[in-house]
Amino acid sequence: MDDELKGLTYLKMLCQQLPDLEVVKVFNSPIKFINEVPKLDFDFCILDIEMPEMNGLQVANLLKGKPLIFATAYKEYAVEAFDLNAVDYIRKPIKIDRLKQAIDKVKIHITSLKSQSNHNFIQLNTNKGKAILFFDKIAYIKTSEIDSRDKILYLFSGDEYVLKNITFDKLSKLLPTSYFGRINKKELISLLAVDVFSYDEITTNLTDTKGKKIILTLSESYRIAFMNKMSN
Repeated sequence: MDDELKGLTYLKMLCQQLPDLEVVKVFNSPIKFINEVPKLDFDFCILDIEMPEMNGLQVANLLKGKPLIFATAYKEYAVEAFDLNAVDYIRKPIKIDRLKQAIDKVKIHITSLKSQSNHNFIQLNTNKGKAILFFDKIAYIKTSEIDSRDKILYLFSGDEYVLKNITFDKLSKLLPTSYFGRINKKELISLLAVDVFSYDEITTNLTDTKGKKIILTLSESYRIAFMNKMSN
């Protein structure tokens, strides 16, 4: 997507010149794009950052799990873009050699993700040593209240692990998107842990120490992506 029609047409033309690359669809409205995401079959997308209605960083937050390339004339956004784990960040005006380089990075990234998806577990460094954690045993993960760089991982069994110095963006890349999703800035949940959910709240099938079901907040930034996961 691009905020200028001429720039969008030019980018589409460059993409069509690259072998093994198919342009599924182009949008000049981020709102229309977000609304159509559930209907589209695509491996990655190229986002401009400065767009009407929503900026590219906001759109990226709703596309957890999809590889992204950011294209923009504004270098000051680079740090934020890579905080979102963009595969690459291209400065305008875009040249075909630089675009090809970015596409090649995406291909490597997608191949890596497919390789990981062949396993049903991950290995992570924890306070109990290196742990093998099976995807269907992980209930949810939240930011540690002691050190925000650490995350607390809870299993359906009630066991918990402290994951040392790891980001949610890193975890989102390691965990299969078909199983897991961010629900707010401080929590990531297994879809298997969801009992019912509303516009801003998720009631889980997990219980606290008093036997009450744990209720989590579904924030606006992650709402659309979460609801799309639950509808699939």
